[in-house]
Amino acid sequence: MPKVELELEVEQIARILEALSQQELETLELLLQPKLAAEVRQRRQAARTELEQGKTLSKAELFVD
Repeated sequence: MPKVELELEVEQIARILEALSQQELETLELLLQPKLAAEVRQRRQAARTELEQGKTLSKAELFVD
C-alpha cells in the first residue's frame, strides 16, 4: 500500500474531525482501537450463534406495545 504523509496543525485535524459523520467517527474509533473492533466482531458472532439456536426474541416479542 502506498504511504502518504501530511503535515497538519492540531487545529486542522480538529476541523477535519468535526466534519466527519457519525458513521465515519465510529469507523475511525474502530480503526484506532483494535481491541474494540475485536470485541464488536466477537459480539456479532455470538449474536449470529444465538439467532441460529433460536435464543433471540421474535419481532413480535421485541416490539410489544
